[in-house]
Amino acid sequence: MIVEQDISNVRVGMYVLDITYPKGKFHLTKASWLESEGVIENLRSKGVLRVLIDTSKTRDEPLSALSLVIESTAPSFTQQVEKARQIFDESKNIQKKLFHAAKNGFSLDLNSVSKVTDESIEIIFNNPDALSCVLNIRHKDEYLLEHSVAVSVLITMFAFHMKLEREIVSQLAIGAFLHDVGKIMVPDAILNKPGKLTDNEFNIMKSHATHSINTIKKTPGVSALSLEVAAQHHEKLNGEGYPNGLKSNEISIYGRMISICDIFDALTSSRCYKKGYSQVKAFSILRALAKENQLDADLVDNFIQCLGVYPVGAIVQLDSNRLAIVESHNKKNPVRPKVKAFYRLDPKQFEMAQNIDLASMETEHIVKCVRADEFDLNMEQIIEYLAREG
Repeated sequence: MIVEQDISNVRVGMYVLDITYPKGKFHLTKASWLESEGVIENLRSKGVLRVLIDTSKTRDEPLSALSLVIESTAPSFTQQVEKARQIFDESKNIQKKLFHAAKNGFSLDLNSVSKVTDESIEIIFNNPDALSCVLNIRHKDEYLLEHSVAVSVLITMFAFHMKLEREIVSQLAIGAFLHDVGKIMVPDAILNKPGKLTDNEFNIMKSHATHSINTIKKTPGVSALSLEVAAQHHEKLNGEGYPNGLKSNEISIYGRMISICDIFDALTSSRCYKKGYSQVKAFSILRALAKENQLDADLVDNFIQCLGVYPVGAIVQLDSNRLAIVESHNKKNPVRPKVKAFYRLDPKQFEMAQNIDLASMETEHIVKCVRADEFDLNMEQIIEYLAREG
């Protein structure tokens, strides 16, 4: 018989189907037995007043291996990722309109940029991992659109990590969103050339920075800081950058930050003519550039700390011959994050997802950081599979 029972009358061994009051605030991950007084007390402490009991399954000796788990109905990580994905897609549509306006000499719509970057900032301030995960769901034929959006997200995460003021973060996000708008003036044959550019082609490519600056300058309401961060994204500390060959202290901390974000996204993105590097490989390249005095070494280290040794959303290969996605960091043990295993390599097939806290599971280790396309997978299908599993 299925009956509703007041929490004060439940006892160890009863089989709970659902929480009936308060309705909607909590839900069970699965129906299960009450295995201990501690579980019942946990329900009480969370404010649960009534539950649905299946009396036919009441046990005198409850199964010790089973436990009752309740969850808040606050948005799950998967739901937050989906929201972040919607904002990312909206940002791409805005970016498309910006390129069209720039190409035709129209004013850029700063209001739409401010709105969507504020939405990104809100998500990042609440859960930076959600957008970090979405950055890995990319389309190689949409690099021009996605790159500026991604750099805006990355510098927002970076600024959040550096504890910068919200207003400064907003201006940095806008500047990064606009930083490559001048690329629409560069011929596609040069922009998407798979091989090395000739000197003349590279000069044409570099002209995009000046085009961006001129376009942003003509945008009503844009701040000096947003212009500065966009203008300096290709400058290098050793003075060999462009368009102005700034060096050392002539480059602001914000200009140094966006150059790191810009290079990182370029390295990790796949395009029609090349596959991107894994995040870990990109980190090693950033450090090498810092040693050459192109990038700020301290900021590179801070950027890596911001994303984590294994960034959220990264795909890793485990020594159990499985693939897993990094779901969250372990601050006390950054090389052993929390992951979700989802794919077996021999034979190659999806498997029931398993949450693994590597910090507490000594028998499982990360072999290396990999890319989904190395295994004929893509991030979109992985996220969709995990959403169904979740």
